[in-house]
Amino acid sequence: MARLSERLPQNLPGEFYVDRSCIDCDTCRQVAPAVFDRSEIEQSFVHHQPATEEEHRRALMALVACPTASIGTVHRVSAAASARAFPEPIAGDVHYCGFAAEASVGASSYLIRRPEGNVLVDSPRASRPLLERLTELGGVSLMFLTHRDDVADHRRFHRRFGCDRILHCDDVTAGTADIERQPAGREPISLAGDLLMIPVPGHTPGSSALLYQETFLFTGDHLWWSDKLGRLSASRSVCWYSWGEQKRSIERLLDFRFEWVLPGHGRRHHAAHPAAMRAELERLAHWIRKSS
Repeated sequence: MARLSERLPQNLPGEFYVDRSCIDCDTCRQVAPAVFDRSEIEQSFVHHQPATEEEHRRALMALVACPTASIGTVHRVSAAASARAFPEPIAGDVHYCGFAAEASVGASSYLIRRPEGNVLVDSPRASRPLLERLTELGGVSLMFLTHRDDVADHRRFHRRFGCDRILHCDDVTAGTADIERQPAGREPISLAGDLLMIPVPGHTPGSSALLYQETFLFTGDHLWWSDKLGRLSASRSVCWYSWGEQKRSIERLLDFRFEWVLPGHGRRHHAAHPAAMRAELERLAHWIRKSS
């Protein structure tokens, strides 16, 4: 729970605030950009107190989603309705789960609703309101883990829904040794007619992307949209395994068709059409080749 005594001085006076426990994960700034911004000390703060009903609703959704409970209100305010707003629709069958986990440093996770069975991409925080909402939405049949960093509460989701979990064997650790499916190799693996696992080593040795309906690419920490640069991005500074492999993995994605990039960290990006996404990916691949 956020502590008023630890309220950051950068916050605009008013009902909402961020305290010193903020880890700069960007969750609140994505959920409620009208209310939260990033300070010079690399923490979120309230730059605009909610002035409309919608801004107030989004601020409470950010409060619920925050992985470290760093957002608070001066007075007691119910966030029950905002908790039920997650998973939040993004496009088509794809939803953002909210309820980020501190163990995953606030990484985004996603729900794909499918008649054949729902898919959870990476692990959110196993909060009771989210578990109840997922149950109402049909549960979870498969949990796809993009890499070893964003597994968080995977065991709790497995126990609740009996879902198979899948993680590339090169990223399996002691904490994930019991995962049901641990594929190997570098070739794409068809998980279903509309689901393709694409190994993209680099950030970690077993990083993998998930392609859904040749439209949505869930990228973990392999690839994301940089709001600051206004383009697709990948970073050597957060490449824990091999930058050379990371570069090759980005070029490998040129073989696939998609319109959305949905990362764990960083911003989502929707291109106008697959050709526009390919052009952006080609630009990134060219920039990486020149800069390294």
